[in-house]
Amino acid sequence: MLTGRSECGKTTLTQALKGEKIQYHKTQYINNFDVIIDTPGEYAENHVLGRALALYSYEADVIGIVVNAEEPYCLFPPNVTCMVNREVIGIVTHINSRYADAKLATLWLENCGCSKIFYVDSIIGEGISDILEYLREDGDVMPWEVDENQKNKE
Repeated sequence: MLTGRSECGKTTLTQALKGEKIQYHKTQYINNFDVIIDTPGEYAENHVLGRALALYSYEADVIGIVVNAEEPYCLFPPNVTCMVNREVIGIVTHINSRYADAKLATLWLENCGCSKIFYVDSIIGEGISDILEYLREDGDVMPWEVDENQKNKE
């Protein structure tokens, strides 16, 4: 499950993780895909809607707190990861922006309680394979392995 403020890159990250063409799409409601739950930023920004995030966290094996490296502040308070009984990872987006401060975003995620942090640029695909490999379960076939398997059959 991906959570973060509006326009931090959750939906773009979702598209990149699914291998889809990147295109702008405003998430209006919680989208529960096969293996990814994409949430609207407003749910994290509004304490009343935040209750839905708590409920949906039970549907996920791993929670991803997404922080845009261009942000002047962090939406999440220190030690927020203790609020869910799931693994919580941090994901820093927009890492290649000239306004990015990945060190500050990392500090925020560490303060939240994230022990594992990933750095991504969803537009060019940087860091996407790292997340996929980390979340990989036994028997999962990665997109780059499908190409290899097809080449071996030919």
